[in-house]
Amino acid sequence: MTGSRISYLWNNERAAKGFASAVSLHSHTNRSKETLDFIVKLANEHTFFRVLIHREERRARQKHRLPINYARSYWTPPLTPRLAFDLESKQIAEKLQVQPLVSITDHDDIQAPMLLRTVASARHIPVSVEWTTPYGKDQAFHLGIHNLPSATGAEWMREFEAFTANPSNKRLTEMLTALHELPNVLIVFNHPLWDLYKVGHDVHQQRVEEFLSENSPMIHAMELNGLRNWEENRLVKRLAARWNKLLISGGDRHGLEPNANVNLTEATTFNEFVDEIRRENRSHILFMPQYAEPWKHRIMRSTLDAIRDYPDFPEGSRRWDERVFHPDFNGVERPLTQLWPKGEAPPYMRLIIQFVRMLGSNPVSSSLRLAWNEQHELQFALGEQEAF
Repeated sequence: MTGSRISYLWNNERAAKGFASAVSLHSHTNRSKETLDFIVKLANEHTFFRVLIHREERRARQKHRLPINYARSYWTPPLTPRLAFDLESKQIAEKLQVQPLVSITDHDDIQAPMLLRTVASARHIPVSVEWTTPYGKDQAFHLGIHNLPSATGAEWMREFEAFTANPSNKRLTEMLTALHELPNVLIVFNHPLWDLYKVGHDVHQQRVEEFLSENSPMIHAMELNGLRNWEENRLVKRLAARWNKLLISGGDRHGLEPNANVNLTEATTFNEFVDEIRRENRSHILFMPQYAEPWKHRIMRSTLDAIRDYPDFPEGSRRWDERVFHPDFNGVERPLTQLWPKGEAPPYMRLIIQFVRMLGSNPVSSSLRLAWNEQHELQFALGEQEAF
């Protein structure tokens, strides 16, 4: 059967029966760099935090002579490459009882798959990346570039970096054409309708159409994203239909919840799976039970995963302030524990973290879950035929 098919494990517990493997696409490790925009968002939404943050920023400049630079600051997800690989593999092996195939896609970085390929159990993992692709003057898209040739993966990363420094739409089409000509590479348009860079809904939609009009032949599938909401994924389904594109899974996991969707496949290797998508034009997406939970609750849980402490994790990734980075006096990015006295983050950041943790604690979390659940259940009641 050609085309895209979508199943839901909560409706059919035997959905994976008869398939050889399930593929986990699009997940992140501590090699990904994530923005600190949640701090700016808190400041915009809460007067108390806005006043506090501005006061503490002035204090940092006066006392430590180190201006706060959110643009160059970032946090990293808590899981190491091995822990992330094991998490995704375990969900597939235990819940679906088929062979796991895992493609990790950190932001603009292939360190995780390259490291994992030195481990016997992960030697088959594809060299993949989520490429932040500049487009036009005010936009960038996220493309999942899966299964790069291992011998030229580093060379491709240098090409991506050079393009980011000097982008042009013509050059982008040339690069995508070259990637498309590699028979085992899979190019996925990740969360295409998420206005991630806040250019505005109408502008974003226009840029998506322009991008596809120039590059559609090189895009092999569009992603139904496991961390985006039902309505956005419905719109992606319509977009894919208009452009005659396959749909594909992509969990976008950053925390400790495994990907909320996977692809079921008859393939036993990633190369065979790519062939199924690119040449046989077949994709079977399976949504896992966690996707049926209230979306805002899942986003909160992912946020809490990012700011928890993990005493049993490898050194350097145990505390949240070891996973948050800021440039020092010389512009070198260092963890907060190395920048402020006593090896701790600034007091106002610790207060923000405590506030977010409080929102996610019981019984606060339970109350929020009940409030979010009413709207979610009304939406989910539309049924499977209306889901996507």
